[in-house]
Amino acid sequence: MNIKSFRKDIWESISGTEQDFTKGNLSRAVLLLAVPMVLEMIMESVFAVADIFFVSRLGADAIATVGLTESLVTIVYSLAVGLSMATTALVARRIGEKKHKEASKTAFQAIVTGIIASMFIAIPGIIFAEDLLRLMGATPRMQQEYSGYTRIMLGANVIIMLLFIINAIFRSSGDAAISMRVLWLANIVNIILDPLLIFGIGPFPEMGVVGAAVATSIGRGLAVLYQFYLLFRGKHRIKISRDDMVIRFKTIRQIIKVSIGGIGQNLIATSSWIGLMRIVSTFGSEAVAGYTIGIRIIIFSLLPSWGISNAAATLVGQNLGAKQPERAERSVWVTGKINAVFLGSLGVIFIMFPTFFIELFIKDPGVVESGVACLRIISYGFMMYGFGMVMVQSFNGAGDTATPTKINLISFWMIEIPLAWFLAKVAGMEQDGVYVAIVVAETVMTILAIWLFRKGKWKEKQV
Repeated sequence: MNIKSFRKDIWESISGTEQDFTKGNLSRAVLLLAVPMVLEMIMESVFAVADIFFVSRLGADAIATVGLTESLVTIVYSLAVGLSMATTALVARRIGEKKHKEASKTAFQAIVTGIIASMFIAIPGIIFAEDLLRLMGATPRMQQEYSGYTRIMLGANVIIMLLFIINAIFRSSGDAAISMRVLWLANIVNIILDPLLIFGIGPFPEMGVVGAAVATSIGRGLAVLYQFYLLFRGKHRIKISRDDMVIRFKTIRQIIKVSIGGIGQNLIATSSWIGLMRIVSTFGSEAVAGYTIGIRIIIFSLLPSWGISNAAATLVGQNLGAKQPERAERSVWVTGKINAVFLGSLGVIFIMFPTFFIELFIKDPGVVESGVACLRIISYGFMMYGFGMVMVQSFNGAGDTATPTKINLISFWMIEIPLAWFLAKVAGMEQDGVYVAIVVAETVMTILAIWLFRKGKWKEKQV
């Protein structure tokens, strides 16, 4: 590929493409899908980094509150990602079969399912915010003064749910550039509102850490409204009409059935982060604050890799729908190598210069020391994890969400949590032991995923 055609493909991927991903050059298909998906995920990661950047000016307790709340919100992400996995598998399969009307009907059912699911988190989240923080090890001051942040983030979780699901609709249909633009809008609003509402600049009220939650919810909320406009008024592969706006319980059951594995694997993975946070919290607020900042930086690096992995999921789903399983398999190996190189390179930078990145957020020596250890140690596992996440997403793209659930159960609950506790508490490594356990678990996950992928049973999955 020459430079001119490469630039042309990059521009096409960002501006939007009409490419049929079941035909043509496979490397070009990966490029067209991956570039906007990577940019989309970078924008998703900016939410985490932007909030903690401004909140860090309020002190260690405020940072720790955001970190503890984020651990709780991972349950929302688990449901949202699980439902988006099911949405990706079903919509991509229908697009591959050239059944665009059925894809639109499936999209509407996925949205309805997401709205219903969010209610089961919003109601208890609003009522029991302080109690949830206490269970997570928050100090009395954090419970009393900062619980408003937790209450808003959990209460407005429907926005997160819809943002994930609708972007999955666009991505799986091949309109990845739309998902990218949606996240750009959300982040621009969030970055503008964050300092205004946190510090009370100009006519805006000084809301402290609660202002970060309000800014994030407004930014994401406007993005969801834009998504609905595109779904109902746009001219893209998926367009929902009045005829599609009928609840079809058979389709909802199918979405739930496929998503159970996706939700399960993410609940296992993300709830393990809650367990890890609980272990780290026993070493004090500075340890939690350092861990929170380090993990936010890691999330910033991992989400673009998830974007690359999502390209593999879309290609697998569409090509299985087009009865081309071998092309689906080749797309996974190509994407996996790209992701391993990308994330591995980023890991080298974090290993060499961790202090620089942590001090972008805070200068407190104790917090910096903890954050540096977190960032440096976990980065050693980046290359393996980069390849592994593509393998896992390939199963999800095929609609086989049960296999990644088993992989996550072994890696994160049978290995990561017990090992983290042993290294931190018994071996005397303290929080460093938690970080080492994360690297070990990621490596095991990748090895298991490659082994099961080679067996090829995912090619036979029907959705």
